[in-house]
Amino acid sequence: MSVLLVAEVLAGQLNKDSTAKALTAAAQLGAVDVLCASGGCGAAADELAALQGVNKVLCADDASYEYAMAEPMAALILSVADQYEHIVFPATTSGKNIAPRVAALLDVMVISEVMAINGPAEFVRPIYAGNAIQTVTTADAKKVMTIRTASFDSAAEGGSAAVESMAVVACDAPVAWVSNEVQESDRPELTSSDIIVSGGRGVGSEENFALIEALADKLGAAVGASRAAVDAGFAPNDWQVGQTGKIVAPQLYVAVGISGAIQHLAGMKDSKVIVAINKDEDAPIFQVADYGLVADLFDAVPEMTAAL
Repeated sequence: MSVLLVAEVLAGQLNKDSTAKALTAAAQLGAVDVLCASGGCGAAADELAALQGVNKVLCADDASYEYAMAEPMAALILSVADQYEHIVFPATTSGKNIAPRVAALLDVMVISEVMAINGPAEFVRPIYAGNAIQTVTTADAKKVMTIRTASFDSAAEGGSAAVESMAVVACDAPVAWVSNEVQESDRPELTSSDIIVSGGRGVGSEENFALIEALADKLGAAVGASRAAVDAGFAPNDWQVGQTGKIVAPQLYVAVGISGAIQHLAGMKDSKVIVAINKDEDAPIFQVADYGLVADLFDAVPEMTAAL
């Protein structure tokens, strides 16, 4: 069976982590062609061709695809959709923006946040903030899905797929890219970091978040936050981990002053090792933690930082 994986490429730069993990999932469905679309995406196409499991790379090098707007991307995907049974996206902001439009134009359902593949038409996904797991079977001729990349390992290097140029497809939707504002940080990006240190409401203030940042810097980690901390103004929105934030699965997740509401757990419970620090021994976070420390974070975190 034929599979089209839409790579995450923005401004010519490949998000290799999310795309390589989605490739691992897509390869379970059959031979995978990868669509690489952006302005100046030749280097990204070569990176994709070097991943194991890629049959060929379709390269659409044009400025209209520079920022992966849903309208031109959907038109491009539909121009080749008749060749594929499965159309797969990483469950990133970009993928979750394009996939519903493609599905609507094909008049099929979207299967979102796929975390396991049981067969060509049977998929497993979380519902109710991850408190239940749903198995979905679809009779749609074409399956459009987003992949929860936290559930899959990255595809290995060592491939040698061919790269084919793809013609630009006209899109008459009245949309235009206006601007892009990106926050710069010396720390690792939250969704791709192997280590994350997150703070919650218990941290108490924006100033106290310096304790979380100091520990993260010692570990070479990204900084995260619970929704309660973000809503209280302790941390910026792009640090939020959880159902309404970012879904992460690092090797090590350190939760500091986080009680463990189900919405937060939905975003991080697939982490390989979870360490929780909370003065409330009955906090729900301890139910998923591999290591739990019942202590005042204002004593424990500086001690940990100093020891490191």
